[in-house]
Amino acid sequence: MRDPNAIDFWRGLALVTIFINHIPGNTFERYTYSQYGISDAAELFVFLAGWSIGIATHGKDGTPEPALTSVLRLLSRTVEVYRAQITTMALALAMIAGTALALDNPLILEWHNAGGFFADPIQTMVGFVLLTHQLGFFNILPLYVVLIGVAPAFVLLARRSRALALALSMAVYGASLVFEWNLPAWPGEGDWFFNPLCWQLLLVLGIVMQGWHREHAWLRLWTARLVPLGVVIVAAGIVLSVWEIRPDPLLVPDPRLLFTFDKTYLSPARLVHFVGVLLAFQAVYRLVAPRIGPVARYLAGLGRNSLAVFSIGSLLSLGAQFVRFQTGGGVFVDCVVVGSGLIALGVTAWFVEWRSRRPRPSSSASR
Repeated sequence: MRDPNAIDFWRGLALVTIFINHIPGNTFERYTYSQYGISDAAELFVFLAGWSIGIATHGKDGTPEPALTSVLRLLSRTVEVYRAQITTMALALAMIAGTALALDNPLILEWHNAGGFFADPIQTMVGFVLLTHQLGFFNILPLYVVLIGVAPAFVLLARRSRALALALSMAVYGASLVFEWNLPAWPGEGDWFFNPLCWQLLLVLGIVMQGWHREHAWLRLWTARLVPLGVVIVAAGIVLSVWEIRPDPLLVPDPRLLFTFDKTYLSPARLVHFVGVLLAFQAVYRLVAPRIGPVARYLAGLGRNSLAVFSIGSLLSLGAQFVRFQTGGGVFVDCVVVGSGLIALGVTAWFVEWRSRRPRPSSSASR
């Protein structure tokens, strides 16, 4: 088990934020940073995934590991995330069906785009396996599967030229904005909620920036000097969010996605705001971690075990939605569901690490 660090801390904070935001209308949602900016925890989660890939595919001395090792490592992670998505979706469907039966309310079967499965399970099951049919609030892991799946190509390209890898990523991103490219949903109409053709830019940015930040002192110096610029961008995001200032998609010029705050296509405004957040908060962990020791260790523990914590958190947030639906919500109910959920996330992280530390029985003992 690695010691707490800034990457795990911020990833843990993103996981807590996603959990709370996936319980719409709860009391604590208004206090998450997604309510005070253009970007939100999803951008942070994907960027840190790229940064972590940059670390994982290099040795402690900064030298790249063998190319085949990196490819196999990332493909193994892709399979792991895909397995988590399929398992989580199956459990979520069972929760929706069970709640509909328990409450004798067939309308619950329509929650979060699940109606297609219960109406046409044959085609929709194929769509679930292909990741082309997604439940609402369960659509981040499909994005993650695709991004980790294509990550080997960008990792190997970045070893030859990080600038070229970033340029290719930006070209795909720009073309997707201009021509509105996206992966199609099936069965049914529509596209992916998180467009991988656009969101891959954040992953590649994390991979590339981690390498440059590790190797170039001048970059670390300039990012420190740009903290005031980040603060200005964050302040502008607060103003735009609090006063609900948004460009009208029907009034902006073409290509319209360049000027809106669209989350599906990771519009440039969201990207700029997220870069501002990175600049403004780059030194916060070093300042606050010694002062909030237990909280920092809790969040770092979540971040170390992000896949398991995210999967359990998605199911817990769905359960919390059912509880709020049946009880009508309120401060007390929100305190119970959010508080118990945060405890459960911590227990999940502890359990994963306990299992990894538990000694395996020897082959002779098993016989």
